[in-house]
Amino acid sequence: MGIVTTILIIIVALEHCYFLILEMFLWTKPKGINAFGLKSKQFAEDTKVLASNQGLYNGFLAAGLLFSLFTKDIKTAIFFLICVIIAGIYGAYSTKQTKLFYIQAAPAMIALASFLL
Repeated sequence: MGIVTTILIIIVALEHCYFLILEMFLWTKPKGINAFGLKSKQFAEDTKVLASNQGLYNGFLAAGLLFSLFTKDIKTAIFFLICVIIAGIYGAYSTKQTKLFYIQAAPAMIALASFLL
């Protein structure tokens, strides 16, 4: 893996670490409520467990990407980047929020494309 690809993978992994923090620890706080455009504090409280589960999955994506860097395993990196891309595309589609595509899928697509350059 080249230095540019490594940096891009680190960016995607850090992004998912941040998603983990937002979803697991800040979901019911103003930062989480604003980040996700939640309807109300009560809605955040009602969906806290779901968000926490979602955050854990984001943590697994980050862990997989970082693992691929430590082991220098290109196949693992590609697998987790594709997982992130699919999650970003589905998230944007299912929520009708195209910004999800640009925040989640696009950076992973750029990192994946960097393997080809």
